[in-house]
Amino acid sequence: MPLSKSEREEFLAEPHVAALSVHAGPQRGPLTVPIWYQYRPGGELWFTTGAGSRKHRLIESAGYVSLMVDRVEPSVRYVAVDGPVLRIEPGTDDQLVEMTKRYLPPDKVEGYLEFARREHGESIAVFVDPAHWLSSDLGSV
Repeated sequence: MPLSKSEREEFLAEPHVAALSVHAGPQRGPLTVPIWYQYRPGGELWFTTGAGSRKHRLIESAGYVSLMVDRVEPSVRYVAVDGPVLRIEPGTDDQLVEMTKRYLPPDKVEGYLEFARREHGESIAVFVDPAHWLSSDLGSV
């Protein structure tokens, strides 16, 4: 059963690990990778990735991405969105902190931030307009 607009937006706003897909060129399937993301109902969706990475280059080239989140309990539910990349900006430490706090328990945040600041290098923030939605709640399994 498809989700209502508010149900799908609220579900996407929860901290799921998403599958991000972007066109990877002719005779290739899309690059599909797990990613942390941020979304607030009615707003833009955004995520960060390594500056100059393959993912960054493909996103810049394609100008369009797809993202899918799902769960299996208490019911099988998913939301998939796709849309144009609105802008790509240098990533900020504030974004790193916001995303880390969204996904990790409080006692793991500082350790991860130390690691990420030391090991990840420069990042970019990708902002997407979730233009097309597909969603369903398939009920309990």
